[in-house]
Amino acid sequence: MEYIFSDRISSLKPSAIREILKATSDPEVIAFSAGNPAPEAFPVDDIREITARILRERPVEALQYGVTEGYDPLRRRIAEYIKSRHAIGRDFDSVMVTSGAQQVVDLACKVFCNEGDTVVCEAPSFIGSLNCFRSYSVKLAGVPVEADGMDIDGLEAVLAREKRAKLIYTIPNFQNPSGATMSLPKRKRLYELAKARGVMILEDNPYGDLRVMGEHLPSIKSMDTEGIVIYAGSFSKILSPGLRVGFACAESSVISKMTVGKQTSDVHTPMLNQMLVDQWMETTDFEGHIKKIQAIYARKLTLMCDQLESRLGGFFSFHRPQGGLFVWGLLPEGVDMPGFCRLAVQKKVAIVPGSAFMVDENERTQAVRLNFSTPSDENIVKGVSLLAEAAAETRAAL
Repeated sequence: MEYIFSDRISSLKPSAIREILKATSDPEVIAFSAGNPAPEAFPVDDIREITARILRERPVEALQYGVTEGYDPLRRRIAEYIKSRHAIGRDFDSVMVTSGAQQVVDLACKVFCNEGDTVVCEAPSFIGSLNCFRSYSVKLAGVPVEADGMDIDGLEAVLAREKRAKLIYTIPNFQNPSGATMSLPKRKRLYELAKARGVMILEDNPYGDLRVMGEHLPSIKSMDTEGIVIYAGSFSKILSPGLRVGFACAESSVISKMTVGKQTSDVHTPMLNQMLVDQWMETTDFEGHIKKIQAIYARKLTLMCDQLESRLGGFFSFHRPQGGLFVWGLLPEGVDMPGFCRLAVQKKVAIVPGSAFMVDENERTQAVRLNFSTPSDENIVKGVSLLAEAAAETRAAL
């Protein structure tokens, strides 16, 4: 049978990252391509103990259906956490639990965007969110990312041009893929522009607790006096991505509409997973765990950046991020970027071509993204050494 797929799906391409990850099924390949947390960051013993206790003491509650908004004790705990740690949440706000932060992105687009509307994105941006927006047949308008975050003058120009702009999507902390952190003046101006134009802001903050240097900056949601910011948070990077527990904080009527949208997809986030996260936050040293993983990532980030500077200086230019999971850099003009990525795989190192993150899929770029959280320290050193070999061969062929 010849299948005729929907217009929404037929134009979507497979995630370039997921395709590259197929190469990492070879155990000899060093994966600088993933976005996975460090294996040593998982609190495995805590998770094992808490899961056993829940299934022993409250098995029916854990295995039964739950309400779409989420497990109420966890919702309250998240609200307390983001209020105390990030000054997020006003009287008009509510919290809902989602199946990862990716679902917040999907629900925000589902609730606010009609076909042909515009979503304004940082360029480059996270491929998962870009493909989510594309699946709703919206127009994507890219705004360049600078060293201190989105080009706000560029944003103002885009908002003046795009009369059907509905969402501004931003990852202000250690942006994926660029690693950039939006400055405080830019956060304030972004909020004022959105308020003046009547456009919602979707603030995606999966990496906010992974700051390893520099000063903490307030979230855009903490400035939200008008109920125009949807805040997406996640436990994927601080606890476990496999649990698929994220959350949204937004004005209550927005959360109500997002709840209806969630009911059409997965009904609710798995109860056992929600109860596990709630008990983990209550019974373990949560702040101590955050400090532990920050120390892990500080070491790995420093190691990778030091290795890149010493072995690939002059070939791979980058800004050292203040946290997160990624290093984004540029290859010299004249170098075939996709060809270099293929050569790296031949040498058993997987990296992601920057083209995977372009808002305009036809835009040319010399950028590549490297992940430092997944590989071991030994493999970071070995992997950068192999990239240096690839760079030497590439230079010799120019």
